[in-house]
Amino acid sequence: MASVKDKSKLPSRYVTEGPARAPHRSYLYAMGLTTEQIHQPLVGVASCWNEAAPCNISLMRQAQAVKKGVAAAHGTPREFCTITVTDGIAMGHGGMRASLPSREVIADSVELTMRGHAYDALVGLAGCDKSLPGMMMAMVRLNVPSVFIYGGSILPGSFRGRPVTVQDLFEAVGKVAVGDMSLDDLDELERVACPSAGACGAQFTANTMAMVSEAIGLALPYSAGAPAPYEIRDQFCAAAGEKVMELIAKNIRPRDIVTRKSLENAAATVAASGGSTNAALHLPAIAHECGIEFSLFDVAEIFKRTPYIADLKPGGRYVAKDLFEVGGIPLVMKTLLDHGYLHGDCMTVTGRTIAENLAKVAWNADQDVVRPADKPITVTGGVVGLKGNLAPEGAIVKVAGMPREAQVFTGPARVFDGEEACFAAVQNRDYKEGDVLVIRYEGPKGGPGMREMLSTTAALYGQGMGAKVALITDGRFSGATRGFCVGHVGPEAAVGGPIGLVKDGDIITLDAIQGTLDVALSDEELAERRKAWAPRTNDATSGVLWKYMQTVGPAVNGAVTHPGGAQEIHTYADI
Repeated sequence: MASVKDKSKLPSRYVTEGPARAPHRSYLYAMGLTTEQIHQPLVGVASCWNEAAPCNISLMRQAQAVKKGVAAAHGTPREFCTITVTDGIAMGHGGMRASLPSREVIADSVELTMRGHAYDALVGLAGCDKSLPGMMMAMVRLNVPSVFIYGGSILPGSFRGRPVTVQDLFEAVGKVAVGDMSLDDLDELERVACPSAGACGAQFTANTMAMVSEAIGLALPYSAGAPAPYEIRDQFCAAAGEKVMELIAKNIRPRDIVTRKSLENAAATVAASGGSTNAALHLPAIAHECGIEFSLFDVAEIFKRTPYIADLKPGGRYVAKDLFEVGGIPLVMKTLLDHGYLHGDCMTVTGRTIAENLAKVAWNADQDVVRPADKPITVTGGVVGLKGNLAPEGAIVKVAGMPREAQVFTGPARVFDGEEACFAAVQNRDYKEGDVLVIRYEGPKGGPGMREMLSTTAALYGQGMGAKVALITDGRFSGATRGFCVGHVGPEAAVGGPIGLVKDGDIITLDAIQGTLDVALSDEELAERRKAWAPRTNDATSGVLWKYMQTVGPAVNGAVTHPGGAQEIHTYADI
């Protein structure tokens, strides 16, 4: 590979070239760089490494392999870290309000580091739910040549001879509450459920967005499927370091890769894999950075026409490790492409198109993790968009694994202002079969932070009631959530949306087949209730959550916090 010697159009020229930059170069010499290294392209190697959770713990090791790849291709790697808020640990308490805002902090902090030090390219490593979209948002925002790397999934645990994931633990909390599991058994389960480094192993949000990274073209083929403990990850990381140097030479940038078509490809893989509803929040946010309009409704349209083919937990039987070992994400993409569900002409970080990347992928007939796209589990996607008088700005539900007869639900509302009140009612069995539990004032502004509700939904399943009640919220659901649980209801209660006007006993109908979410109230009755509605206060009166609340937009557009690519005069890469 030819080295990149001309820096006249690269951002790092402002730091390394000419007599005026002697002071800047002195700092680089102080860190042991050679003259040759200083005058090579400077490549940011950003990771979300921390000791918060297993999803992030292997990222620093993998970053070293990236740096070797960059150096081998005549680039100069500059490693830095950003934050992560890990949903599994933030779940079920006020810490979850930090989760979605962390996506913006990750994107912002990577942007600031790249801008401040004039780096020419970016390799980003991420391992948890919000760090994946946050890192991809930074890439398309900066628009320097970039390669995304997923840190890899965790291996499944083993509990008395059967495979388990953290989902089993959340549901075990409900079993303990009703006496179906002892505290000793819970203690045994919690010690074995998460046996290695890596992100939650099923098709929860991290693995969903990992699949997105390959489908959208920002990650190398197969790289997002290998579990974190597998040594092959280091080979993918070194290859990514070499590849980003090739992208600099060819001037292939993220916005050449992330287009309307590639966003549709990403949404199709989410639907085909029964992925997390959170993708309907993150794909619009990534699109927003490029100046592309791609709302929840656009995502839902792709979901509607894409077959569900990957038998993955939480609705199915398998985890990410199983998918990787039978052919990985390219196996899913290949059958979607062959049957007309993907755009094959989209550019990727390999320098080739999706179709070219998949040309040599052979169908594996000796596996049952993925079905052929013409013989799906169900003919429509595992995730469905809803709209109606209770959700004029839309809502989202995962139906993967739900029988068709369970995809319509009508019942009386049981209203809770905040997750804690609902979780307490569930723990105390203070609800009835057939209820529609409504958790509101948990939206982007109302929370603030749009919390996930896995503790509540998992407890319902642990009590054997997961299929006997429904739940709707202007907050979010974890990718591990299953059952008739509708999130992202908009407009949210905090801005006077209809979900804020519902009262106990109102009859709500959820219909995932027709794609509707309605409350049996006339427009006149809703208008009368709106006159009596008043905004609620919350305790975010200072600090980062206050700042987030001032700027965050509605879930329908990705809960974004700035004007996005449509308002740009130029990108950072063009300085």
